[in-house]
Amino acid sequence: MFAHRTIAGTALNPVGLGCMNLSWAYGTPPDEAYATRLLNRALDLGCNHLDTANIYGGGKNEELLQRAVGHRRSEYFLASKCGIVVDGPKRGVDCSPATITAAVDATLQRLGTDHLDLFYMHRFDPKVPVADSVGAMVRAIEAGKIRSYGVSEWSAAHIREAAAIHVPAAAQPEYSLWTRNVELGVRDTCADLGIALVAFSPVGRGALGGVLRDPASLEEQDLRHQMPRFMADNWPHNLALIDRFNQLARDNGLTPAQLALGWVLAQGEHCHVIPGTTSIAHLEENMATPTLDIAADVLAAAGTLINQQTVRGHRYHDAIKPTIDTEEFEEA
Repeated sequence: MFAHRTIAGTALNPVGLGCMNLSWAYGTPPDEAYATRLLNRALDLGCNHLDTANIYGGGKNEELLQRAVGHRRSEYFLASKCGIVVDGPKRGVDCSPATITAAVDATLQRLGTDHLDLFYMHRFDPKVPVADSVGAMVRAIEAGKIRSYGVSEWSAAHIREAAAIHVPAAAQPEYSLWTRNVELGVRDTCADLGIALVAFSPVGRGALGGVLRDPASLEEQDLRHQMPRFMADNWPHNLALIDRFNQLARDNGLTPAQLALGWVLAQGEHCHVIPGTTSIAHLEENMATPTLDIAADVLAAAGTLINQQTVRGHRYHDAIKPTIDTEEFEEA
């Protein structure tokens, strides 16, 4: 069983909700009525950590949260992000102080709230001194607009550089059985500095959820078509591992998603997970994970079966790799 864990001094269910795919990224999102039901069901189930970002649907995800659960604002810890620029042909990372300051105000307006509990720099910006970016976050904290700041996909060295100025409350990297980059430094750095590690895509972008069989069946606009692990030359190998993983979960009375989430949570008391879903049934399955007793040998078996060395394909295509600051394994 996994007890509540803290971010910025707030006790949170270790399973939060990543809200991205309610508006963007993995094919056609659900209609607003269904998304509203899902978000409210999450709160009813004790999920008190909602994660969004300004790029999710060009602000639409933040606006959805305002309409769907803004009336329940006191019931959840609210995190959003800034720094990724997606404006037609203009794409990149901008964590300049002016951009951060403007982004805070725009996000607050879209969310209809007077403060964020956590505001991340969505990616590392090598063009801007860390002190300048962190300084903008500190000024937002001092103004009462955000309670804390975080970083997403930053290396251990840059997290330490930021912490020397003002310790971030959280780091949000990708972390799952099949993406272990944080084990090269970020996970232990967060533990050393008292920083929460908030794992996005902890179910391997759905690969470890026990449902996806053929990525070719995904909608054309689904981002996974661009990710090497889901491509035709790598997927058959990965699916064979996934089938064994699914059986391991079933043999131990778990769903694959619960085993995937439980494994990440077992990697440290500072680890949180924010799986996304467009299914209320899958949401209920995910939210049951903290109540489960998963044997250590089962978790170990899962980690031996699926890991950075056993899967095939990089997690991102070549155009995205330069935007990632988290340490990378050497490619075979």
